Amino acid sequence: MRFAASSLRASLAPNAATWVLAQQVAVRGLVAVKFLAIGRILGPAAIGSVSVALLAVAIAESLSDTGLAQAVVQGKDTPTRDELGAVFTTLVARGAGVALVLLALAPFMAGQFHLGGAWLLQMAAILPLVRGCASPGYYVAQRERRFSRLAAIEVGAALADCCVGLTLALTGAGASSVLIGMLCGEAIKSALTWAVLAHRPPLAPRWSGIGHYLGFSRWIWAGSVVNLVLNQFDKVVVGKMLGPAQLGAYQMSSRLAQMLLADAALALSQYLFPTFAAHHRADAAQAARLFKRWLALGACAVVLIVLVLRALAAPLFALVLGPQWMSAVPLFRVFVVNMALGSLIAVLVAYLRARGDARTAAQASAMQVVVLFAVVPVSLHAWGVIGIAWGMTAGLAVAGLWMVYRAVKPR
Repeated sequence: MRFAASSLRASLAPNAATWVLAQQVAVRGLVAVKFLAIGRILGPAAIGSVSVALLAVAIAESLSDTGLAQAVVQGKDTPTRDELGAVFTTLVARGAGVALVLLALAPFMAGQFHLGGAWLLQMAAILPLVRGCASPGYYVAQRERRFSRLAAIEVGAALADCCVGLTLALTGAGASSVLIGMLCGEAIKSALTWAVLAHRPPLAPRWSGIGHYLGFSRWIWAGSVVNLVLNQFDKVVVGKMLGPAQLGAYQMSSRLAQMLLADAALALSQYLFPTFAAHHRADAAQAARLFKRWLALGACAVVLIVLVLRALAAPLFALVLGPQWMSAVPLFRVFVVNMALGSLIAVLVAYLRARGDARTAAQASAMQVVVLFAVVPVSLHAWGVIGIAWGMTAGLAVAGLWMVYRAVKPR
């Protein structure tokens, strides 16, 4: 009895993985309910229009990624209040700059992607600014593995996003319901980071004191730029060449595969990154052993899940999204393989960054770009849009092999 009680207390400790798992189950579940329900209500064209707006935000945020969040988590020493002030100033300035650029480019992008109006892009431009106003105490809480508080913040924001988005969609707000829900969720998340987390920075602007983060964060930025090409290239091609409706089908198949497979690994990486970092600071050999166990477990799990999802693809789409989405089934079968590789790479990236080797992840992404540009023209000619998805998969395989080699190679 004492052992059971002790195990229960350990599983509910603020730094336990239980909170990360609960957070991701709740958050991803709410996101899934929102997107699948709104997708069924609005159809592929509306989802494609929203995807273009979110694509613009993703591109701008990737090009301006500072890497400061990961640097705070990985750094040897806890940042001082002044250092957090400089981080906060930098992130607010970045958010404001991204928002202004997106507002200026909205009319041009609307024409390029056949949207018929720039209002969705202009609405989405507010997202980076709202995110930039969050307290950098969030990253200190990640560093200190205060997962219970982070879970409460993330679940509260996701619940607001889902409720607002679904309510607006059901009342006829159309594609804007997705973005308004996201804005509400991000605003609540930013407010909660100031209300419930310690290590609040000063609000006065501060521009110096974080130079020691740049050596690590520059590789995060490099990886973000390369990942921009990897993650958005296919969507840009589909949206530009085929329009919002085809992009909606492409995006939904990818999103559903991500929800069912990759999101769990991304959630796990949020726990593994600070955990690997903490173990590496104490004992590098112990961290390496822990990484190998997690990687082996993940490989066995994703193989089983891929086989099940590929077999159930058609009935799953018919049940969840309806007949208007059945054209996305072949793409979904490719994307589950793609997301399986991405799941394993999430574990690899968490370990490599935890030991301060952000360069290897950036190198792997660069290799992936080379494979993508070499394979996609041929596969696109042979298999059309599905060829793009297979090209992405081939690039992921090469990147994963390189990271495995670097992770297990003695330093």
